Amino acid sequence: MSAEHLKYIIAAEYEANQVKLLVAEKSKESLKQAHVDGEKLVSAAVVRAKAEVETLKKEADRRAMKAAAELANSTANRLATMRARAEKRADVISQRIFERIVSI
Repeated sequence: MSAEHLKYIIAAEYEANQVKLLVAEKSKESLKQAHVDGEKLVSAAVVRAKAEVETLKKEADRRAMKAAAELANSTANRLATMRARAEKRADVISQRIFERIVSI
């Protein structure tokens, strides 16, 4: 092999090593940037998830309040019905007691 060929081989090896170093540096930068981008995406997803949870909590509270109001209304109606029956029965019983007292 001639000295000229050895120079070309050494120069090619040097250039190949420089390319490897450059590629390695670019890879590190790309990984860092991907990590930063990933953290940003995760942060944005967390923010969206928190907002969605808050919205769902408000909706659940609204539905619970509506259900509680309906239950209270239903209970009030049942109570009024039961009270009306009790008063009617009290009237009937008081009439019977009165009749028994008068018939004595």
